[in-house]
Amino acid sequence: MHLSHRKILISGASIAGPSLAYWLDRYGFEVTVVEKAPELRGGGYAIDIRGTARDVVERMGLLPRLRELHVDTRRITFLNPDGTVLAGLRPEALTGGAENLDVEIRRGDLADCLYGLVEGKVEFLFNDSIATLDDRGGAVEVTFDSGVRRTFDLVIGADGLHSNTRGLVFGPEERYHRYLGFCFAGFTMPNDFGLEREGVLWNVPGRAAVLYAHEPGDLVHGFLTFARDEPPFTAFRTPRAQRDLVASTFPDTVWEIPRMVAAMRSAGDLFFDVVSQIHMPAWSAGRVALVGDAAYATSFMSGQGSSVSLVGAYVLAGELATHDDHVTAFAAYEKTVRDFVEQNQALATEGGGAVAPRTREDLDARDAMLRGRTALPSGAEGRTAHTALVLPEYPV
Repeated sequence: MHLSHRKILISGASIAGPSLAYWLDRYGFEVTVVEKAPELRGGGYAIDIRGTARDVVERMGLLPRLRELHVDTRRITFLNPDGTVLAGLRPEALTGGAENLDVEIRRGDLADCLYGLVEGKVEFLFNDSIATLDDRGGAVEVTFDSGVRRTFDLVIGADGLHSNTRGLVFGPEERYHRYLGFCFAGFTMPNDFGLEREGVLWNVPGRAAVLYAHEPGDLVHGFLTFARDEPPFTAFRTPRAQRDLVASTFPDTVWEIPRMVAAMRSAGDLFFDVVSQIHMPAWSAGRVALVGDAAYATSFMSGQGSSVSLVGAYVLAGELATHDDHVTAFAAYEKTVRDFVEQNQALATEGGGAVAPRTREDLDARDAMLRGRTALPSGAEGRTAHTALVLPEYPV
């Protein structure tokens, strides 16, 4: 049986999962997507689609709609430790993006658009997850948390940084988790600052506080990021421990820090995690493969997580559609994408240096750069890593 007639299970319905489902459906695969959340996760902070990923969404026919939803952040303001303004610049000058070409969109809006492409064509199983996987060589026997058992020809993990699929097949996350030395807390809070289409960043060595507003509205996104030599594993046990850790790290009484800490303590949507990447020697084993953050998370400091996921999903589907067996398809997928992934993962250190300088020397160097660079250089076309892969053509 040719691969195009086989059944594929995808775990995860964020960005990589629905993207992969779209392309596999176009190639004639029978696709099921399982998602542990009860429904699509809406809202969220804005993410960027740039470089090679922009070509992917254009081939999906999504680019016009995404441009309508473009957030269009117009200014990033950096503050001195005392809260006074240091410098302001277009966001592309910080991210290395290309002005008027990149698309900035809420993560939830992108997920909605991707889901809309496959709704009614692809089976979605919400409020469920993979409990066990049994790769029997000729097929994969899957038991879901709901107790349902089904058989698939292939299983693809697109379930994020803390991938359940990866854990079941490749072993504990610790083997592949590369901690980048920072933790962060994200939450929403009242927009009493008059912010719209802009971000404001406060820094001292090893700590950063960010207020980010997509457009005029009642809420802004708050982020508190801080350096820590070891991941705070004990804080993951309870939300209260997370809130206490963040509050103890930001005792400052300058700028809007006290209001942000108070909002963090009471926020109903607090998201706490470490800043980290996933590095794996191989992205597949038998009839199971990984895509997106599950295989090669780049971290938000790279600014490329969603873009890399879109590209990886496109290539994985294309290789499965053009090979007669999954072994050669998985190998071709990895060979095509790995260098692109690694170049974009390498951006995280540079991004972290700008957004959250760790030492006084790093902060002084960053501030000196900002004082001399208050506008986007003319003709900038983005960082090389953003376009490091030319998309292969796959017959539909």
